[in-house]
Amino acid sequence: MSVRFLLPGLALLAAVWVMPLEAMMPVFAAHMLRHMVLVAVAAPLIVLGLPWLTERLAVPPLAAAAAEFVVVWAWHLPVAHGLGRTMALGFVAEQASFLVVGLLVWAGCLRRDRPLAGAGGLLLTSMHMTLLGALIVLAPRDLYAEICGTAPDLSGQQIGGMLMLGIGTPVYLVAGLALTGLSLRERGAA
Repeated sequence: MSVRFLLPGLALLAAVWVMPLEAMMPVFAAHMLRHMVLVAVAAPLIVLGLPWLTERLAVPPLAAAAAEFVVVWAWHLPVAHGLGRTMALGFVAEQASFLVVGLLVWAGCLRRDRPLAGAGGLLLTSMHMTLLGALIVLAPRDLYAEICGTAPDLSGQQIGGMLMLGIGTPVYLVAGLALTGLSLRERGAA
């Protein structure tokens, strides 16, 4: 166990679940910040802090990336997003599923024995996060106001999409490129 990674990861989880983010920023932006901290920041810190997770959650990287794709995109469908925003049980299910797939992706991709496969999983995740973030930013209307029963807030939605682009894209891209470099160095040394 590595406390230097685990404690910050757990502290971030506590912070995003306890802090009243919705009072500090638009509701959708708060949702997206919480989501990105779960999957792209806290999850890899927890996996690095608990290396045995990599062995226990030894899902192939591309399968883990596919599972995250399904979970993330499903929760961004208007009806599912509405459940996560308007019902306590929906919120808990959403947050738990984000954390679980985040842990699966990072545990599968950070395996030392398969850095190139891990790079593929992280780069695939970077691409789908980038696409979803761009779609959210470029949407011509608030995608969720009607289903959530709130006033339209296109700027809040755009801020949320920018958070997805600004956090998810670089985290997954840089980690994927780092694993690619590691794989190339290992092959060069062999």
